[in-house]
Parts: sequence; C-alpha cells; structure tokens
Amino acid sequence: MSKANKGPLAGIKILDMTSVLLGPYATQILGDMGADVIKVENPGGDIIRYGGPSRSKGMGPIYMTVNRNKRSLVLDLKKDSAKKILKDLIKQSDVFIHNVRQGGISRLGFDYDNVKALKPDILYVHAVGYGSKGAYEGRQAYDDLVQSASGAANLLGRLDGNPEPRYIPALIADKTTGLHAVYAVLAGLFHRERTGEGQRIEVPMLESFVSFLMAEHLYGHTFDPPMSHTGYTRVINPNRKPYKTKDGYLGIMPYSDDQWAEFFRLGGKGEVWDDPRFSTFDERTKNIKALYGLIGETTETKTTDEWADLLEKANIPAMRVNDLDDLASDEHLTSVGFFERRDHPTEGPWVSMKPPVDFEKSPCSIRRDPPRLGIDGEEILSELGYSEDDIATLRADGVLGAS
Repeated sequence: MSKANKGPLAGIKILDMTSVLLGPYATQILGDMGADVIKVENPGGDIIRYGGPSRSKGMGPIYMTVNRNKRSLVLDLKKDSAKKILKDLIKQSDVFIHNVRQGGISRLGFDYDNVKALKPDILYVHAVGYGSKGAYEGRQAYDDLVQSASGAANLLGRLDGNPEPRYIPALIADKTTGLHAVYAVLAGLFHRERTGEGQRIEVPMLESFVSFLMAEHLYGHTFDPPMSHTGYTRVINPNRKPYKTKDGYLGIMPYSDDQWAEFFRLGGKGEVWDDPRFSTFDERTKNIKALYGLIGETTETKTTDEWADLLEKANIPAMRVNDLDDLASDEHLTSVGFFERRDHPTEGPWVSMKPPVDFEKSPCSIRRDPPRLGIDGEEILSELGYSEDDIATLRADGVLGAS
C-alpha cells in the first residue's frame, strides 16, 4: 500500500468473480478509481496467473498488469460454507461482477434473482460472450472467437489482399469489452445514486466489440440502401502506414488543406496539391490510396530527424515510430512517469503502468500491488465478523485456499 485513497469510487465495494482479461482489466480500472475490489477465485486461481514468466507460481506478467488494487479471496463454491461467505459479501457490496456463463452461475445459486434477494439495490454486472436475447446466447466466447465473428479477422486482408483471415495481434475484443463494463458500472452507480435502484446489467462481448469496430467501418452501409461499401476508405488502405525515410520510419498525418499543401512543398512536390483528386476532403477520401502512396514517395527524400524537425516547425502532426521495447524510454511517457517501478511485497521489483486518466480533484492511485492467491482471506473474513477459530475451521475444511 502506498497512497491515500481519494478516488471518485472511494467507499464503493466491488465483488469481482471475473477472470482472465476482460473482467480483471475492468475491475482494475475501477480499483484505480478508488473502489475496494475483492477478487474471488477458485482454489486453482484465475488461469491468467499462470501465463508467461514469473518469479513464483501464480504471479505471471499479464496477471500482474491487470490485478493491482484488489484483494484476493479463495472460495471453493462447491461447499455450502463458501457459498455462505459469498452471500455475506454480497450483502455488503455495491457491485457484483462476473463472467461465469448463465448456466454455471445459476447452478451455483448466484443468478440475478438470488443475488437481488440478498441485496435489492446491488448492481449485478454480467459479462457474457453474446447477448442473452440472441441466437448465440450461452456459447463460449474468447477474444479469438469474437474477432472472428465480428469481422475484425478480415480487416488485414482488406489491406494486403491476402484472403486468409488473421487476428489483430492484441486481445482487443477483451479489453474493449472491459471498457464497456467500466462505463456500465459507473452509469449503474449513478442511476442508483439518483433512484436508489439496483439493476442487472449485461455486457456482451460480440455486441460491444462490433459497436467499437463499426463506428467507422459501417461506412456506406450506414444508409439504407447502402451508398458505398463497408470499411472506412482511409483506414482500409495499404498505404496507410508509417512512412519510410532515408534512414528509418515516421508516422505522418497532415489533416487540414494547409498542412497537406505545406507537407508536399517541404518534400519538393508542391505540384501534388494542384491535382483535383486531392482538392477537397471528399475527393481526398475517394483517392486516399493514391494520396498516401505519394506521401511514401515524398518521405524518402529526407532523414527521420530532418523530417521531424521540419514537420514540427510547420505544425504538421508527426511522431517517430516506437518499437514496444522503446516505450520504457519514450520521452513523453518518461516525463509523465507512466511506467512506475515498484517493489512487490513477495515478487520483488516490478513495473506498473500509471492510470492514464487524470482526475484533478479525485485522483486515481495504486494502493495495492497484485495479490498472491488467497492472501487476503483472513482480513476479508475478519471484516465480515468471522473469528480466528471460524477462519481456521474453514481453512481446515478446504473452503479457503492457502494463506
């Protein structure tokens, strides 16, 4: 623990039965904003604990990056005494969030109706693969499957003509849906503040990710009948990429008419802007592939440093191309302290990423490092009123995991 909790969600208790990435990413953001997040795990622990290198079992790198500001409690929910503990926690919680499929959570006895009976004003947030009113209800869902079903796996083929579907190399559907879950919780809490009402909120992966993906890519199909193809022309363009200079690469994004004209003038190709194909925003959009191709031809005339200096002076948006390995030394990220070196109480030195949103009056904070499996069980049960003898008996009976 390191900082006082002044976050906007200070005083809010979240009971978190999510696992892997979608849910933990969401609940970490809520924890950063001040919520007391209790991570309930089965005796084996969240499976993401075991992915990648670690100094000790169950403390893998992805687990570490999405599980700070939480307390870990292990419950074997096959046992009635564990279910009683969960019920006691529900009665004291503001939010119950999980990504257990409906059949499984109903068999455990923690579907919305049962939870609402324990805490009528609770916010019950269920992260699912596919909305419960649809044809895919109840199916298993993972990032790969949602990228497939959403159309995302075909986007790269629109760039290079390769008909083989490929995944975007990030767990983008999981994390996007996690952000939808965050705003769902915040809006639900706001509604409860106004009305006193709790409610059930369903956050489906496919619908959330398609909404995210198609904001620009619905494009011509926004209209009925369609006026053009799906896919935003500027984005599904093989020439939209970092541009090669004499000695490296640079991201360049002229936007206004003046910026475009000045860019080509600086590159010795001022005549390009006299071409009627590029005279208006609409014409540029129609001919964006040709225009971006001309950027690539122009940038090879100078070095990266020469272009960076010229473009900054001309107020033309540009950024150097970082590799993932370069981020730790990036000038801006370093100056804002984005990567924070911390000492974990059991894992030693590690790197945490600063909460990106800056609240002036109620700042986010990192108050707890990612917990070892079940490490906070005694503390949590003591807060519920369980005695040391009660806790020892529960542990002996296999209800709790190892301390």
